[in-house]
Amino acid sequence: MLNVHIATTPEMYLDIEPASASIAYDLTRLRTLNAEDLHAVTEFLGMRPVHTVVMSSFIADNGIESELNRGIFYGYFDEKCELEGVALIGHSTLIESRSDRSLRAFALKARESRIPINLIMSDDDVAARFFELYAIGQMTPRLRCTELLFQTDFPFPVQKCEWQVREARPEELDQVARAQAEVAFIESGTDPLSRDREGFLKRCARRIEQNRVFVVFEGDQLVFKADIIAEASDVIYLEGVYVAPNLRGRGIGSVCLAEVCRRLLGRAMYVCLLSNVEAIHAHKSFAKAGLRNTGKCTTLFL
Repeated sequence: MLNVHIATTPEMYLDIEPASASIAYDLTRLRTLNAEDLHAVTEFLGMRPVHTVVMSSFIADNGIESELNRGIFYGYFDEKCELEGVALIGHSTLIESRSDRSLRAFALKARESRIPINLIMSDDDVAARFFELYAIGQMTPRLRCTELLFQTDFPFPVQKCEWQVREARPEELDQVARAQAEVAFIESGTDPLSRDREGFLKRCARRIEQNRVFVVFEGDQLVFKADIIAEASDVIYLEGVYVAPNLRGRGIGSVCLAEVCRRLLGRAMYVCLLSNVEAIHAHKSFAKAGLRNTGKCTTLFL
């Protein structure tokens, strides 16, 4: 699955012309980033740590230049040679754009990507704005979703958890991957095990090796699961929160998620996750776990 995360400041995009208009896109200030840019990029992304956690995590885990990023990091610079935007463009396209011209430049650069974009995500309605600049011809989104941003920090309400929450083991890959695939299918309508089984299993296995998958088992049954998808110095981003179908509605998810958050707040200031706006029952569970809604994002599936 291809992820485009556009974390932006909405007021910067008051008058964006349609992509079909005759616009002179300025790409002279856009260039590939390298290890020498690490300090500047880290400071730039650190200004909005919750919204840029995925890019920060890629850089922390793999460095700016790495095949594991599945793309190339680009920077857009202003007249003073200071960053105005950072983007990872490739299989996973993530964008932190703080000006209209940088957003335009990244959209044009995204058109050159050899791998088609399958997903665009942003704060509020910026995804639609980026798509208008990026889209060619009669391209339209396959699916549009609104997701709520939930996060927690200190002070955090401690809850008693009678379940044994632990890190997943390599031999549990099959159950972990099937649970993650179920969550992905509900969110996007696409089964990653069918689309790219080998690549999906490899990514799940790497998260297990990194101790980023938390599980609860009862006998041989996977009861609960939550994955750390991204981790930066101040923020940890969770995804794939799962409870076995036959055990849902018993409060297991909220108690186990609260335990995961409690542990993670020992190494980060914030823990956050996204959830489809229609998942009302999940939102109630997140609230019981101690997370609060602090914003929303738009996701376009292409």
